[in-house]
Amino acid sequence: MSKIGKKPIELSAAKVEIKGQEVIINGPKANFIHKLPENIKASIQDGSLVLELKNEDKNNKAMWGLHRALLANKILGSQKLFEKNVKIVGLGYKAQISGKKMIFSLGYSHKIDFELPEGVEVSADRTGQQLVFKSSDKALLGNVCDTVKSFRPPEPYKGTGIIVEGDVIIRKAGKAKAA
Repeated sequence: MSKIGKKPIELSAAKVEIKGQEVIINGPKANFIHKLPENIKASIQDGSLVLELKNEDKNNKAMWGLHRALLANKILGSQKLFEKNVKIVGLGYKAQISGKKMIFSLGYSHKIDFELPEGVEVSADRTGQQLVFKSSDKALLGNVCDTVKSFRPPEPYKGTGIIVEGDVIIRKAGKAKAA
């Protein structure tokens, strides 16, 4: 039985409206519309959103937990912004921000231009090596951070590259000297 799907979702500052299979979420930071599959029914009980299954089989239970987690992230994102810290490590590696555009200098023969999608904000320290990405959409935030990381993935020997906070980089030993 799904343990995630059973849990009710608290609606502290968000206003939720249910129209058939659509859940409309309005909050102070963002608004979302989430479409539920036909086998899941949403209802509001005691100030929280509850998802129920119409028929229980293994695939439906998995979808139940998935949509509960997606809805919980959207409700939380409508109230406060999600945040991810990104660190650029390397001599001369940096990022510059100009409006909704970022320019990366990552040791290549050219600079990399990156256009930020709508709904994502970024701030950098004065060195351009500590970036903070913010968004109300958790999935979009993760995709943007992964795209930025793909410009120069972390290297296992020196540890240089773009590192997203929480990632584990397994360091390798260099060549051993022959005695």
